[in-house]
Amino acid sequence: MHPAFSVIFFTVTSGAGYGLISLLSLLNFLNLGMLLDKNTFFITAGVAIALFTMGLISSTFHLANPKNAWRAFMRFRTSWLAREGLLAIIFYPLIILYLFLIYIDFQIDQYFFMQAYSFFIFLVSIIIIHCTGMIYACLKTIPQWNTFWTPINYITIGIFLGSLILFFIFYLNGVDVDPYKYYLLSAIVLSFFTKMSYYFSIKKHTHNIRQATNAAIKLKSTNVRLLDVGHTGGTFLTDEFGYKVAEKKLLRVKLFSIFFGFLAPFALIYTHIFLFESIIICFIAICFAFLGMVAERWLFFAQAKHVVNLYHGAQNV
Repeated sequence: MHPAFSVIFFTVTSGAGYGLISLLSLLNFLNLGMLLDKNTFFITAGVAIALFTMGLISSTFHLANPKNAWRAFMRFRTSWLAREGLLAIIFYPLIILYLFLIYIDFQIDQYFFMQAYSFFIFLVSIIIIHCTGMIYACLKTIPQWNTFWTPINYITIGIFLGSLILFFIFYLNGVDVDPYKYYLLSAIVLSFFTKMSYYFSIKKHTHNIRQATNAAIKLKSTNVRLLDVGHTGGTFLTDEFGYKVAEKKLLRVKLFSIFFGFLAPFALIYTHIFLFESIIICFIAICFAFLGMVAERWLFFAQAKHVVNLYHGAQNV
C-alpha cells in the first residue's frame, strides 16, 4: 500500500497521546497519580490531548475531499473507522469533565466515583487505539494487516511511547520516577516482542495467483494461468495498492525501525536509570523512539500488498 505521511503521523501521534492519557488515568485509578502535584498532572494531560488532537487533524489530510469526512461517522455498526472517529469525538467532553473534577478535588469527597471514572478513561483510551488498529486488521484483502497482532501492536506501541513521555515529564518536574522505571523498561520489551511476533506472522505468503484465479472462476479440477494483466501501464490500483519497494530497502527500514524504535530507547533508558542520570538521555530516547515508530509505520504500509495485485502481475501476496 502507498504510505501516506498524514496517516503515518496520525497513527503514531494519536497512539502516543491515547497511550499517555491511559497511563495517567491508570495511575490515578491505582491511587498513584494523586501523588503528583496538579501542575504535573495537567501538563501531562495537556501533552496527551495535544498529541492525539494533532493526529486526528492530520488524518484528514489524505482525503481527496475533506469536506465529506463527516461520512466516516455514518457506519458505526459495521465500520471500525466510524467507531474510532465517534469515540475520538466523544472522548473530548469525557476527558474535559475528568480534568475538571480533578481540578476541583472532587475525588476527596467522591473517592469511589473518581476511581471508576479514572478506569473508564483508561478503558476508552485503549479501545480507541484498538479501533485504529482494527481499521487495518479487519481488511481480509490485505493479508499483512489481517492478523490479531495488528491491534495488539498499535496498543503496545502506544503505551510504550506514552510511557516514555510520562517518564520524561515526571523526571522533568521532579517526581520520583523509581516506581515507574521498571514498568517503562517492561513496556519497551513488550512492544518489541509483539512487533517481532507480527513480523514472524506475516513472513509467509498466504495467497498466490494460481489459487486466486481458480477461486475466481470456480474451477477445481484444473489450474488456470493468468496470461495477460490487461494493461500496459500503471493504474490507480497498481500505484496505491501495489506500492513497489526493493526488498533490500524494506530490510534496511525494518532494521532502522528496530534499532531506533526499540533497542536504542531501551539502552538509553537503562543507562539513565542504572548508570548516568540525565534529562538529555531521556529526551534523546523519545526522539529515537518516535523516529523509529515513523519508520515502523511506513514499513507497515509499504510492505502490505492488496490481493488485487494478483490480477496485475504479482505471483503472490
